[in-house]
Amino acid sequence: MDKAQGSKEWSVRSLIPENHPRKESLIIREKIVEGLEEGYVVPQGLIAHGRGECFDYLIGEKTQQFAIDAIKASVATLLLAKHPVISVNGNMAALVPKEIVELAKEVNAKIEVNLFYRTVEREKAIEKVLREAGAEEVLGVGEDASATIPELFSERRRVSPRGILIADVVLLALEDGDRTEALTRMGKKVIAIDLNPLSRTARMASITIVDNVIRAFPILIKYARAMKSYSRDTLEEIVKKYDNKTVLTTSLRFIAQRLSEISL
Repeated sequence: MDKAQGSKEWSVRSLIPENHPRKESLIIREKIVEGLEEGYVVPQGLIAHGRGECFDYLIGEKTQQFAIDAIKASVATLLLAKHPVISVNGNMAALVPKEIVELAKEVNAKIEVNLFYRTVEREKAIEKVLREAGAEEVLGVGEDASATIPELFSERRRVSPRGILIADVVLLALEDGDRTEALTRMGKKVIAIDLNPLSRTARMASITIVDNVIRAFPILIKYARAMKSYSRDTLEEIVKKYDNKTVLTTSLRFIAQRLSEISL
């Protein structure tokens, strides 16, 4: 079917050969492009994705142990939280909408749209994607984003009074660092999924999962299901033992060692 006919069934993904060595990466790119065409991803999101993909190469495009350690601490933190929220932007909606909804159900978290390039049209488009993925409620859309984060001046300052404003834990990904810093100043624990261990987001977050969201979310869901049966004391011990600086240092040393090995 010709793309110009506007059929949702058409996808350039069908043109990617099954044996293409970069098939998975190309499919991920196409999901982002489709989000752009449907109006909920902005052009800047494509740049952000490309930057992240570069770091994915550096960690071998695999979930490494330092990410698993952060994922376990993240799940424990989410399960212990009174008001956990998963913050969603355009790229996340394009890449892992079903997984966002599934994780939210497993850890009893709210889902909230939060955007730097905020328009009502984008908010509603992301809400539509999330509801089609099974979300029963999506915060941060239209008039619901009526509260503000102090000392933050971008459109990211606008949040739901039922969501991020009262959250004690916020999980976010593919993020700019100013909001992460502002949320931390408010006393919230921030879980970031960020392939760049050098970013402000990664360094300001309470827990940083240095991994691709495509891989991280299914693993978060797996551990959430397993760890729901853990006692509160066990979950608290996991969080207590976690050190984000150590995880970031380990990820950087891994990258340095890997570059040294493959350059020989």
